[in-house]
Amino acid sequence: MTDDTPIIVEPVAAPAAGRWAPVAGPETLDFLSTVVPEASRDDVRDAAVSILSKSVPPTGEAGQETGLIVGYVQSGKTMSFETVAALARDNAFQIVIVVAGTANPLLDQSTGRLRRDLRLDEPDRARRWIQFQNPSADDATVQTIRDVLDDWRDPGTPEEYKKTVLITVLKNYRRLQNLADLVQAVGAQAVPVLIIDDEADQASLNTEVAQGQESTTYRCLMALRQALPSHTYLQYTATPQAPLLVSIIDSLSPNFVQVLEPGEPYVGGREFFADNLTYVRVIPPQEVPTNSNPLTEPPESLLDALRVFMVGVTAGIREGRNTGNRSMLVHPSHRTAQHQEFYNWVRDIFDDWKRILNLPDNDPDKQELIEDFRGAYDGLAQTVGDALPDFDALVPSLRFAFRNTRVLEVNARGGRTPPVDWRSAYGWILVGGQAMDRGFTVEGLTVTYMPRGIGVGNADTVQQRARFFGYKRSYLGYCRVYLEQGTLRAFQTYVEHEEDIRGQLEEFQVNGHPLNDWKRAFVLDTALRPCRNHVLEFDYMRGRFSNDWVAPRVVLASDAVVQANRRAVAGFVQGLVFGEDDGHLERTDVQRHHVCHDISLRTVIEQLLINMRITGTTDSQRNTGLLLQLSKALEDDADELCTIYRISPATRRRRGIDENGEVTNLFQGEAPVHPRERRGEIYPGDRAIRDADNVTIQIHTLNLTRDDEVVAENVPVLAVWVPSRLARAWITQDGQ
Repeated sequence: MTDDTPIIVEPVAAPAAGRWAPVAGPETLDFLSTVVPEASRDDVRDAAVSILSKSVPPTGEAGQETGLIVGYVQSGKTMSFETVAALARDNAFQIVIVVAGTANPLLDQSTGRLRRDLRLDEPDRARRWIQFQNPSADDATVQTIRDVLDDWRDPGTPEEYKKTVLITVLKNYRRLQNLADLVQAVGAQAVPVLIIDDEADQASLNTEVAQGQESTTYRCLMALRQALPSHTYLQYTATPQAPLLVSIIDSLSPNFVQVLEPGEPYVGGREFFADNLTYVRVIPPQEVPTNSNPLTEPPESLLDALRVFMVGVTAGIREGRNTGNRSMLVHPSHRTAQHQEFYNWVRDIFDDWKRILNLPDNDPDKQELIEDFRGAYDGLAQTVGDALPDFDALVPSLRFAFRNTRVLEVNARGGRTPPVDWRSAYGWILVGGQAMDRGFTVEGLTVTYMPRGIGVGNADTVQQRARFFGYKRSYLGYCRVYLEQGTLRAFQTYVEHEEDIRGQLEEFQVNGHPLNDWKRAFVLDTALRPCRNHVLEFDYMRGRFSNDWVAPRVVLASDAVVQANRRAVAGFVQGLVFGEDDGHLERTDVQRHHVCHDISLRTVIEQLLINMRITGTTDSQRNTGLLLQLSKALEDDADELCTIYRISPATRRRRGIDENGEVTNLFQGEAPVHPRERRGEIYPGDRAIRDADNVTIQIHTLNLTRDDEVVAENVPVLAVWVPSRLARAWITQDGQ
């Protein structure tokens, strides 16, 4: 699209939850038509409109807003925030700031992509942007930005001469402080500003919050925000655990959310970690380098991964006509010494295989190597199918494929992470660690070899290593991921955790509820922590109910709470038909109960459990975990059933409480107690009153006593039994 092409401005109605209605104008439509695949344009535009509609309106009114934008790893978050930036430009935002990465290669990568996709360097295009990278408050920069902002203020400035200031800045406290100083010097009163924080869960958050202090990067971000009276701060991430768990009074706690949906060609955790693990290979324990298991030679699994990759490169070169890239990522450790060891192995293997491939065809070593490649080919053929050229047709091209594949060590051991010149070769093997953990784009990645464990088990860190996700459905058959067993399990369990969080956040997005109202609870395997603890001011509770009774400890509440709970129980049991439960004839009235079987668990949750008010903080968190666990059971089987018991309906039980309102012993014990051989013969105890396989709820109605004096009557208390087949690990955090 050129500047003289007629532009149709599209007013797009803001979602019901939005504050105002952004207009998709020339910059947005230009970007969509030149950068975004046609099939995705409407979805990308609509998501951008939804995001910007929740921002502080570009009318110059003072105010700050923080939003959380959640995508999958490698799913197109950059394209999303580029679209939002273009839309902001169309809607008179005068400054767009992109906080892009913690390392210079990531900043350069993001800046380069923004300049290319927004077409800043095309000479025949109107100057809609003026871009600065890591600016400081020098006179020339201050005056330039002042002039640009004055153009917006001057009603005589033609629209085509109004430029939006685009700033890309390293997520580094010195660079951010320089930018804050620049903004202060320029003066941003009544200037609408958009701040985009890429990989917002990394480095931006306050890492010293537990000590009651502010980390340097966080402090400088706060100084930048303080200098901007009218701005919206968008947190882009694929791993939102930390931003979701910071205190809601923190400036970086998001108030609204947008969950990004990837395009159809995207493949992620569900494709790689389904039950059959088609594209995953397990690295044997003896081939995983550890302090107790140092490797002295390249493991066989690495050789297998290299052969699979090179067969794919050979096929890609044959079919790709010298365009695009195929890459392999070797991610052995966070230690650079181990990177060098693996790099040397790969380099030596490459040199040896290239030498052998140049031998005469009848040489035994060459014939043996060709047969090894045939084995790799046979494995690929199972997933690539008919699109894979015949092996004998590929063999003559193997030498050419090796000559067009580069091996590069990617870390900062030499002082700076080396850039990857993707255009200089078709095939790439990158050996590295932290430099490729997040944000780093690996073009055409097909084979990943990752013999490292999960470390301390931060879920967000583990997931950010999934560079092998992305828009690669067209060549998914060539993809392989080699993992050690613990990391494989972490990725498998993360899929459920990720979908759980996304599903909850999508509900808030659709309903327009402020994210501060979200109950901080989600499923997460016990082997993983949600994020690094030092960014959280408040701790979280984790649990997993399995063959457990769940009942509140604090049972004494205000009259209003007790009355509400009485109404909830009475309304629920009114439509049920109870019968006498079976038991010993010598049971007392206290030991005789009424039971109702085969009640829909969904009905029980909706009409009873969520209506019960729980007052104790710990009880409330456990109850949230219980409801989350039961909701996951319904996702697996919507027809789950429940058994309801009315405990001692003929006589009201008395239970003692302490000074905190906690019940000393809710459950009746076994009878008789003595002699031991007859214990429980007449009554097995309340804990045994349950269904063997389904969720069971006991409804207790109590008179509460303290020092033998009744302090509350007719207090309903629920106890819930969760069978082991419905076990799920979860995390909850009390809202602050």
